[in-house]
This record gives sequence, structure tokens and C-alpha cells, in this order.
Amino acid sequence: MSIGDMIRYERKKKGWTLSQLSRRTGVSKSYLSYLERNQKKNPSITIVKRLFTVLDIPLDKVMDEEDDDKLSM
Repeated sequence: MSIGDMIRYERKKKGWTLSQLSRRTGVSKSYLSYLERNQKKNPSITIVKRLFTVLDIPLDKVMDEEDDDKLSM
């Protein structure tokens, strides 16, 4: 699961719109949309931390996903 997939999943689980997540995080709605559609592949760690904190996603999930990707290469 990509970072964008995790963000979209958790946002929808909370019943939030992109606009609501944008207001809560200070990340633009258009940028969030790019992330969720996996059109922006390498967001900064600052943005990831902000989003994951608000969405209650443990940051170690990102590392787990990266490790899984390296194993499948």
C-alpha cells in the first residue's frame, strides 16, 4: 500500500473530505489529491509527519511499506 493509499484509506475511514483534511493539516487540497492518486510519489517527511499525525497513522508504517517494496524488487 502506498503512502497515498494509506492517506486516502484513513481519511475515508474517518469520514473526512479532502477539504476537511486540508484544513486540519494545512496541506492544500490539490496536493492531497495528487498524493491520494499516487501522482506525487515522494512527499517531504514534514508533510508525511503532519498527515500521519492528524490521521493517527504510525510513522513506522511508512518504513514497513518501504521495506516490503525493497524485498519485492
